[in-house]
Amino acid sequence: MARQSPYLITNYGKDLRLFGSSWKRAGLLLLAALFVVLPLQLDDFWLSLLATVGVYAIGAVGLNLLTGYAGQVSLGHAFFFGVGAYCAAWFGGGNAVGTRDEILFLDLPMIVWLPLAGLIGAALGALVGPVALRLSGQYLAIVSIGLLFVGDWILLGWVSATNGSQGLRIAAEPSIGPVNFSDLNIFGSAFSPEQGEFWFVWTLVALVALLAKNIVRSRPGRALQAIRDRDVAAEIIGVNPARAKIGVFALSSGIAAVAGGIYGMIVVRTITPEIFTGFGGLVTSITFIAIIIVGGISTISGAIVGSLVVVTLRQVTSRFVDLLPFLKQTPNDDGLMLVGQFNLIVFGLLIIIFLLAEPLGLIALWRRVTTYFKAWPFSY
Repeated sequence: MARQSPYLITNYGKDLRLFGSSWKRAGLLLLAALFVVLPLQLDDFWLSLLATVGVYAIGAVGLNLLTGYAGQVSLGHAFFFGVGAYCAAWFGGGNAVGTRDEILFLDLPMIVWLPLAGLIGAALGALVGPVALRLSGQYLAIVSIGLLFVGDWILLGWVSATNGSQGLRIAAEPSIGPVNFSDLNIFGSAFSPEQGEFWFVWTLVALVALLAKNIVRSRPGRALQAIRDRDVAAEIIGVNPARAKIGVFALSSGIAAVAGGIYGMIVVRTITPEIFTGFGGLVTSITFIAIIIVGGISTISGAIVGSLVVVTLRQVTSRFVDLLPFLKQTPNDDGLMLVGQFNLIVFGLLIIIFLLAEPLGLIALWRRVTTYFKAWPFSY
């Protein structure tokens, strides 16, 4: 009697399993090993880079829920990213020092200020969510840009709380109970702040990715995809578009705020408004869009892979600018264009190339390769 192929899916239960094959379980073990080993092998620059990649991956997971699964295009994602950063500073920054004077905020523990930042971001997203009921596509994208300029007006004008354009320098140490990630000590072994940041950020990436994956494979996730594909048909079969769209806007905004809180309080420890609002915020939002397009729209793993590619490319270009003679760090240097301008051109080209050649991103290429070997020798 012929044996059934281990790759043959015969019911929805098997299809929805997170780690349904031995290869996926082996891949999970490999990722766990890398999680432990990489901080012990890499220097501080690469660990800081990977921590930044993890933060952007968290934000990109939230945007992928909104854009990839619900079909709502937003260019205001950086606004909620900034909301999380400033809320985290207000609730957990301790004595957040500005260049003009000392601004006193609360000194709550991370286990309190991080959920608070996410809840405030989600509440603001729920307020914006009703706009998605009336607009979609490019119209919603254009309206969402307005959030960046509203945020610019608030952060620059509310000097008593934000220190205006000068920003805030965080004084509080990132810790959960007795565990201080800036001075991590495990079983008598001391680790650098960069190592502690890496472990914390990527633990959070895993938790957010697991949460998002469970959402999209459940009833709410299927409702979002039904609205994305045919909103009228989805409503006919019982999906509530208003509740689903407002809910995903709130969830996406809350995840972005969590990412912003980690970015400001742990990764950079200096919060300034230029990357969250105005033109700089638009660049940040485009970075998130580039991440999910390059990695793979409508895939949780695509947000992580895309962040590895896009953020690493940007940071490495800035780090090794001397190897590219046509780039310059400041307008007064010799060169053809600034590093930031070059990165914008690269992001634009990546978006165009992937949308034309592979709209489903790098994850689609990976799935195509694995499917080829699964079905071999019947690879057609």
